[in-house]
Amino acid sequence: MFERKHEKLAPVSIFFRRMAASLIMGGGLIAVVLFIGISGYHWIAGLGWVDSILEASMILGGMGPVNPLRTTGAKLFASGYALFSGLMFIALMGIILAPIVHRILHKFHIDEKDQAK
Repeated sequence: MFERKHEKLAPVSIFFRRMAASLIMGGGLIAVVLFIGISGYHWIAGLGWVDSILEASMILGGMGPVNPLRTTGAKLFASGYALFSGLMFIALMGIILAPIVHRILHKFHIDEKDQAK
């Protein structure tokens, strides 16, 4: 997906295309993870759709729960979803930051003779 060590640094237009692709993949990941949370809170915890959206968004954003959960199943789902959301946050940062970090590292490691090509 990215250029190799001995290749020239990609033009800015390709970098922006990579950033757009990363943002689209990140947005898709957020949508899928949010859908999982909304569905779980609605069907497992028995919350209404708006409350499910609020609860899933707050957990996914790292803010914490809003509504009290009454059943054991709902509490277990909320616990699993919170851990899952934390891992997805790490994955999301990796996806979004990969083009930036690669470009910085590539620029620092490119040889002067490779730039002349």
